Amino acid sequence: MRRGYHHGNLKEALIEAALSLISAKGPGGFTFAEAARQAGVSPAAPYRHFRDRDALMAEVARRGYTQLERALDEGWNAGRPDPTRALIAVGRAFLAFARNEPACYAAMFESGLPVSSDPDLHAAAERAFGVLRGAVETVVAAMPAANRPPVTMMALHLWAQAHGIASLFGRADGARRPIPMTPEELLEASTLIYLRGLGEPG
Repeated sequence: MRRGYHHGNLKEALIEAALSLISAKGPGGFTFAEAARQAGVSPAAPYRHFRDRDALMAEVARRGYTQLERALDEGWNAGRPDPTRALIAVGRAFLAFARNEPACYAAMFESGLPVSSDPDLHAAAERAFGVLRGAVETVVAAMPAANRPPVTMMALHLWAQAHGIASLFGRADGARRPIPMTPEELLEASTLIYLRGLGEPG
């Protein structure tokens, strides 16, 4: 059980309550009033910080994207030891985040909340995707000029691969589909096959 309302920090208590409820019921399985009750405050108290349940969910998702941005940036490590291996490390970081922060991940990708619904959420999501896009730009620069794919298209393909593998095979619960390899190995193999098909050297 996550901590309730302590030391006057209502906003943080509500976010902790939302994460706990997402873990227990999924991102669509609770009400604003339940979040208040979980935090140990009155049903009216959350309105001091959040317009409604969607605003609370947007804040949880925003924080998740900020954490994901940091994780992806650490995985990229400025393209070291080489861009291809660093890109694979970015994918591993994505899977690790999905596994270690399932409630945040669910708020980000399974809540049905449009990223465009909140400017801060949209900015955080763009920054996280921007780490991958920047990594892809570096990798693409090493490809033969005549065959270089559009950077954003390639970044979206790799984002979709990572998200698909995280959702289907990398969950931290019993719903994941069994495979004869780790999710990290599967993502690495699919990334290398994809890059080889695009003419990535080496």
